[in-house]
Amino acid sequence: MTFLCVSCEFKGLDFLRYCKAEGNQVFLVTAKETEHEPWPRDVIDDIFFMEEVEHGTWNMEHFIAGLAYFMRSHKVDRIVAIDDFDVEEVAELREHFRLPGMGQTTARHFRDKLAMRMKAAEAGILVPSFTSLFNDEEIRQFTERVQPPYMVKPRFEAAAKGILKVGSADELWQAVHGLGEKRHQYLAEQFRPGDIFHVDTLTVDGKAVFTSVAQYLSTPWDVAHGGGIFRSVICEHGGADEKALLKHNAEVMAAFGMKYSASHTEFIKCHEDGKFYFLETASRVGGAHIAEMVHAATGVNLWGEWARLESAVANGKKYTLPKAKKLYGGIINSLSRHRHPDTSAFNDPEIVWRLDKVHHIGFIVVSDSRERVMTLLDDYARRIGEDFHAQMPG
Repeated sequence: MTFLCVSCEFKGLDFLRYCKAEGNQVFLVTAKETEHEPWPRDVIDDIFFMEEVEHGTWNMEHFIAGLAYFMRSHKVDRIVAIDDFDVEEVAELREHFRLPGMGQTTARHFRDKLAMRMKAAEAGILVPSFTSLFNDEEIRQFTERVQPPYMVKPRFEAAAKGILKVGSADELWQAVHGLGEKRHQYLAEQFRPGDIFHVDTLTVDGKAVFTSVAQYLSTPWDVAHGGGIFRSVICEHGGADEKALLKHNAEVMAAFGMKYSASHTEFIKCHEDGKFYFLETASRVGGAHIAEMVHAATGVNLWGEWARLESAVANGKKYTLPKAKKLYGGIINSLSRHRHPDTSAFNDPEIVWRLDKVHHIGFIVVSDSRERVMTLLDDYARRIGEDFHAQMPG
């Protein structure tokens, strides 16, 4: 089979490697700015570099024309969006060239935060109260019905980028007016204090064949806007949180029409009532090196297995997941004020991975004891905070 992979960022290297190892032809379309990154060119049949209109946005007229020319001499069997920002464009390509996979309607559920909430609510899944920003009267009714604070969220950004927290109805209106003509690209949502969890899944034929449930110890919002240190830990196996989230995740995937892919879904356990509320999902592998944490604790390479299941489906074969381990993993990473931080003092045997990136410090630890993982993450957070942590200006 011939796979065309699309990624606006330098990522998904194991997807490319595993896809090639399955015997497929692998082509890559990526952003011009990644041209000098160490892509695994030995497994890629050809790379095409495109100029982006803006980050994560392609000129689709040019993309379609270029792909049409390419397909004169190459039969493309599957197109895969490696990054969150590529999901909609790849869905449009599938629709135009009538290729199998997620179409534009389903893709919206995994890309558009407003579409996600509307679809989840329609399916009876709990979501924080929200409103679009299309109509002034609907916004007014929302502020009368729902107590602040509120979160103003861009519909198409990833992670916590572009999110604004406001403390009153007046502040919400100021934010709405400040968005000007772009307000239709945002939504407002009630802020519900709670613990944030993420569920990382591989789905085949509409059923989850692998799921990892973990909790952010520092929420993406706190890290992005408060200069915190990112931490996440796998939940207790067989515990109440894991059982509940496996059920809620299955409900979301069914409601959203997921057939086969990797997905990364976030829920909040509300402090007020103890219930889980759906926040958002994406048809991709989670970022922030979560895939490495899952791999270290379970032996399942999310990027690689995503490629294997896509290849199996394309070839009409049965996908078989490798046997997974049930260890506990935790990850911590932070900006560092040192260009190349000396991490030699972090020498616990549970460390299985170190972040190798300029002005960053990070580790993944694995143990058969969740308590031990938590102890290490707490200790590392204190030490990193005292000796290494840096915060982005502004």
